[in-house]
Amino acid sequence: MKPTILVTGGAGYIGSHAVLALQQQGYRVVVLDNLSGGHKDLVEQVLDVEFVVGDTRDRPLLDQLFRDYAIDAVMHFAAYIAVGESVEQPGKYYENNVGGTLTLLEAMVAAGIKQLVFSSTCAIYGPPDEVPIPESHPKRPISPYARSKWMVEQILEDFDTAFGLKSVCFRYFNAAGADPQGRLGEDHYPETHLIPLIIQAALGHRDSIYIFGTDYDTPDGTCIRDYIHILDIAQAHLRGLEYLLQGGQSDAFNLGNGQGFSVRDVIERAEAVTGKSIHVIEQPRRAGDPPVLVGTGDRAKQVLGWSPAYADLQQILTHAWVWHQQRHGKLEPDDSRENLQNEATLAVSPH
Repeated sequence: MKPTILVTGGAGYIGSHAVLALQQQGYRVVVLDNLSGGHKDLVEQVLDVEFVVGDTRDRPLLDQLFRDYAIDAVMHFAAYIAVGESVEQPGKYYENNVGGTLTLLEAMVAAGIKQLVFSSTCAIYGPPDEVPIPESHPKRPISPYARSKWMVEQILEDFDTAFGLKSVCFRYFNAAGADPQGRLGEDHYPETHLIPLIIQAALGHRDSIYIFGTDYDTPDGTCIRDYIHILDIAQAHLRGLEYLLQGGQSDAFNLGNGQGFSVRDVIERAEAVTGKSIHVIEQPRRAGDPPVLVGTGDRAKQVLGWSPAYADLQQILTHAWVWHQQRHGKLEPDDSRENLQNEATLAVSPH
């Protein structure tokens, strides 16, 4: 029988796709999620797993969970992810992202669990000195969100030294797309990510989207980002887990496709996929948005044998479009275009 894996944040966007990948390989999965951003209906209807509603900051719950389910390893996705909110409410991010992880790690040590796969971010690098960004790039996070992830990576190094707890950290660029069969996808509220916002406009759920900055030193003046399919991220986590279970040492890997697309590129390609015209409102630059963020997955390919299967942006957009049509194809009676328009701003920075 394959090991039992705890997936924190397993009801969320990236976590739920990782759960599906684990199930397809025969692992027993237990999901822990406080449902602050996850979706209970997707766990219950799509994923056949043990589901515990709870928080990584709840040490008695973690101790009980580790006793009840004989967990062998952990995939840790539970975190707040909104960069702008982290600037406004830094304490919330440090308490949850850092404090919750510390509580989880201490419970793991007490239970004798020695393998963790951690969901990090390329935002820990800050404005890049070189593109594509290598794992060795200096770490200069510029938001509390990014700092919280970098703090956890450093804590993991200390827990390896002190307790032999091995970890793999994945620093991904812009997660995008959806399960090709339409079972799972991206569904944040409020939404702040570029591709879902564009699709909301295509579906008529908002009148327009914003482009923040059209005067960058890029071919069309808008920011360039590296988009990686959610299934490729999930498969990387599976490879990282297997690497640790086979005795691998702690390490950190970028997950990117090595190619960048500007905001205008994404909008134009989305218009082609959806057959809809997207109305754009140009806004001034936002502080802290680097012109170009592109990474590669070369080290993950070399060490883990991982390789992206869905590197084509058209594919990523098509899978996202199918998912959003199924999930949000029609406005609910209490939906409001004006409210949707005002509740989120376009996010082109890494998440």
